[in-house]
Amino acid sequence: MFEKSYVIARSHRAGVFAGTLESRYGKEVVLSNARRLWYWDGAASLSELAMHGVARPDNCKFPCPVDFVLLTEVIEIEPCTPKARKSIEEVPEWRER
Repeated sequence: MFEKSYVIARSHRAGVFAGTLESRYGKEVVLSNARRLWYWDGAASLSELAMHGVARPDNCKFPCPVDFVLLTEVIEIEPCTPKARKSIEEVPEWRER
């Protein structure tokens, strides 16, 4: 449905990820160039995040992107606007130091 689109995917137990949807089979999703959205600030919901991105990128905690992630038990997929994608990709990489 959204293959090759940049999406936000929420899984039942692994959390929320943003990336390019490579494939979906039932509740199993593969994302490429994926970032875990561990904590975000400046969006009230995933829907707002997918539409507008984050308002306070320096307060977000998005670790480094990974080449691919396989998510099982995906319960929500939101396609992102170009504005939201740019916002997510520009959030500085969060690391434990």
